Amino acid sequence: MVAALPAVPAFLGPLATHAFLQYALLGGLLVAVPCGVVGSYVVIRRISYIAGAISHSVLAGLGLVQYLRVVHGMTWLSPLGGAAASALLSALVIGWVSLRLRQREDTVIGAVWAVGMAAGIVLISLTPGYAADLMSYLFGNILMLTPRDLWLIGALGVAVVAVVTLFHKQLLAVCFDDEFASLRGVRTARYHFLLLGLTALTVVVLVSVVGIIMVIALLTLPAATANHLTRRLSHMMIVAALLCAGLTAAGLALSYGPDLPAGAVTILLTGVLYFATALFRKR
Repeated sequence: MVAALPAVPAFLGPLATHAFLQYALLGGLLVAVPCGVVGSYVVIRRISYIAGAISHSVLAGLGLVQYLRVVHGMTWLSPLGGAAASALLSALVIGWVSLRLRQREDTVIGAVWAVGMAAGIVLISLTPGYAADLMSYLFGNILMLTPRDLWLIGALGVAVVAVVTLFHKQLLAVCFDDEFASLRGVRTARYHFLLLGLTALTVVVLVSVVGIIMVIALLTLPAATANHLTRRLSHMMIVAALLCAGLTAAGLALSYGPDLPAGAVTILLTGVLYFATALFRKR
């Protein structure tokens, strides 16, 4: 990492002149708040694998939008809009099947994970041509963010924060002790669905930055790192958001000079910091 530090000054010059770098940096900062807030809930509730299933099922929505745009000329459709619809549907299915049909949650998660990926692959195969923009969503390419993407990311982020602000106490009760919350009259099933919906929207936001494959890491590792450093959930959310913003900016800066994938570099930095704080906490 020390050897890569000279890449940071080399990044600052182009940042002042290239709009795509400014969009990328702004996108990384916009995702930090929902990432820190919802990621903290995900870590405390221990539902990271649900986030993984939702993120991989997003490929179905992306594939459907690409198919409709190319085959049926619906160019007005947004890939992120398709991703959001697919993510919310997956969250609804996971919650409904596990709570209402009393199926094992791990089995439902695996089914949604696999079916979403399979549907996406089939739809992409049915679409003529090479879907280069879909590959950026699969592996992440923050440098391809457009002003339209930034507006959508910002709107989703505001929606997530607004919902959390309104229902923080209920979500807190469900995350720490849902049985006790149920005895106190809290409708735990309703707020479990709400948490899954928030997770789905946050996953969509993060897909633009690090891609489907690595979204689970950026959603959980900054929050898990913050959990090593704080004792209160509110502090954990703030620290996680700051870590997400800093690590995304650092990953973008360090990857620019050597022409490395920004999402992958961001996840490497995040993983190193997580393991370092885990070892420090152990001592």
